[in-house]
Amino acid sequence: MKEKILITGGAGFVGFHLAKQLLATRDVELVLADNFQRGRADNDFNALIDNPRVTVLTLDLTDPTVYSTLGNGYHHVYHLAAMNGTRLFYEMPQEVLRVNTLALIHMLEWFRKNNKEGKFCFTSSNEAYAGGLSAFNQLPIPTPENVPLVIEDTYNPRFSYAASKLIGELFVIHYAQQYDFRALIVRPHNFYGPRAGYAGHVIPDFCVRTAKKIDPFPIFGAEDTRTFCHIDDGVRAMIMLMESAATDKQPVETVHIGDTREIKIENLATLLFDVVGWKPHHLDKKLSPPGSVKRRLANCEKLKTLVGWKPEIILEDGLRMTYEWYLKNPGPQ
Repeated sequence: MKEKILITGGAGFVGFHLAKQLLATRDVELVLADNFQRGRADNDFNALIDNPRVTVLTLDLTDPTVYSTLGNGYHHVYHLAAMNGTRLFYEMPQEVLRVNTLALIHMLEWFRKNNKEGKFCFTSSNEAYAGGLSAFNQLPIPTPENVPLVIEDTYNPRFSYAASKLIGELFVIHYAQQYDFRALIVRPHNFYGPRAGYAGHVIPDFCVRTAKKIDPFPIFGAEDTRTFCHIDDGVRAMIMLMESAATDKQPVETVHIGDTREIKIENLATLLFDVVGWKPHHLDKKLSPPGSVKRRLANCEKLKTLVGWKPEIILEDGLRMTYEWYLKNPGPQ
């Protein structure tokens, strides 16, 4: 009998690639739930859902009346649905907070009542602790999972997303403990790859600007450093963690997923130029948005210890694959 898996946000970037990898590597039946406000029914998604093992539900997960549609009997539930994108944090922080928190509360209520024998995965974010890096300047680098979660400035709308993930982690931990179900919290660190959207994320922005040969080439936070994990490696880690009995114990495991190659944002742009064989004559270096941390590097030793995961796609190859997708799919003009 095929295992039944639910992915909320199934038309989004991570949800799509997670579903694609599950279908390719496991004998599963998938239910993909999405409201299609950010997730897109594009050619890639339509090809995915042509598979008879996939069912799509168009749902607003902030509405408690829709949950009867989900049914039950899921072996794994991946709750990915959330409002994301740096631009949205600034433009509509109240919606980021409302949507992300309400959807999670309703999901947990549905899960504990209807699917308690399954396993619940909450996708948090490195934004949950980003405020501590800049507020205290003393968090360890590489940063492990058990550091303080900090909202540096409650008046800065950028932290709306971080706050929703911080409180989300608390909800998952305490629901799982009080109602005795298996749960996992993952904190992705800069997943990138094809179909990652067109605004608000650095690698998609760089790919689109490079394809258009924008010159001078704008770079925000050129001296900031990040690591970048290809989406195929990222969702493989998520699947391995969900399938591992090592993450079934209480208290709930919180696990970083990320690469270990730290790179300056300016050097990331230069690497992309080298990969595609074009470079601008001038770089227009700009300040980071308020609230953006200067350096972020995850400690992923727990992930390696629990399931033996390590990244397989090097940044140069990942950038090439990502750029080629954006070249064929230029998006809004």
